Amino acid sequence: MKKKRKSVSYSKWGYIFILPFFICFFVFSLIPLVDTIRYSFYEYYRSGITEIGPNFIGLDNYVSLLDSDMLKYAGNTLILWIIGFIPQIAVALLLANWFTDVRLKIKGKQFFKVVIYLPNLIMASAFAMLFFAMFSTNGPINSILTSLGWISEPIDFLGSVIGTRSLVGLMNFLMWFGNTTIMLMAAIMGISPDIFEACELDGCTSFKRFFYITLPLIRPILAYTLITSIIGGLQMFDVPQILTNGQGNPDRTSMTLIMFLNSHLKSRNYGMAGALSVYLFIVSAILCFFVYKMTNGNDDDGSKIARKKAKAERRRR
Repeated sequence: MKKKRKSVSYSKWGYIFILPFFICFFVFSLIPLVDTIRYSFYEYYRSGITEIGPNFIGLDNYVSLLDSDMLKYAGNTLILWIIGFIPQIAVALLLANWFTDVRLKIKGKQFFKVVIYLPNLIMASAFAMLFFAMFSTNGPINSILTSLGWISEPIDFLGSVIGTRSLVGLMNFLMWFGNTTIMLMAAIMGISPDIFEACELDGCTSFKRFFYITLPLIRPILAYTLITSIIGGLQMFDVPQILTNGQGNPDRTSMTLIMFLNSHLKSRNYGMAGALSVYLFIVSAILCFFVYKMTNGNDDDGSKIARKKAKAERRRR
């Protein structure tokens, strides 16, 4: 009789290989997250050399935050995000559409890809220090404008609300539009060329091709870009922190939610910092859920909308 071969199961090795990730996640992410939520219900801060708490106070920290300037700082964060994101997504869509259009026959595409992505490699702190030096009252921008005779006195860019917010938005735009462009280019190149060929045979213009074919089919990547941008906007810290020396000047109009959170951590008010972190988590989850539903819904790949728009276009003809 033939001996039965002993079957070898390799499934356990998969669990062994992913075990380090779960250990690190548990130690460095899950435990701190649970601890943050727990501290948000406690009075826990340091006054001088005296440590107060932790004393359980329920939802008092959450109520205190609503009575503070948190909503004002949330508005600042939203404005700074809009100033940086809208030009970013508009320019990224335009460049991605140009670079992937074979009819334009653009030369040196690889060179341009590298150039537009380079600002993303520069640290935000270095970027902020560069802009701080360039746009100061004695900086090169004011010197150039004065020498050209366009202004008689130096402009205090960092002393005005519009100037400071514009600089923060400009820096966020320059740092991230290249990364967004590369992602959108990858999404457009993933669309079957047959669809574009059929579109051309039907006599679609470039405008209709973009809005009826390209945009619906890259909706998953657009949703991902918008969601990551919202999360990044809520976490905006380094650029305004360095540019305004942590004060959010002028008159705290550039103070973001994470800068507000950092001020609580510096004062060792862990209860308030924990409550603000929970607020940020809830707001991020709600915004991301609505963005995903608005951009995708039940049509995850955008194919249904593309087909509907194509049919509507044929009927009009």
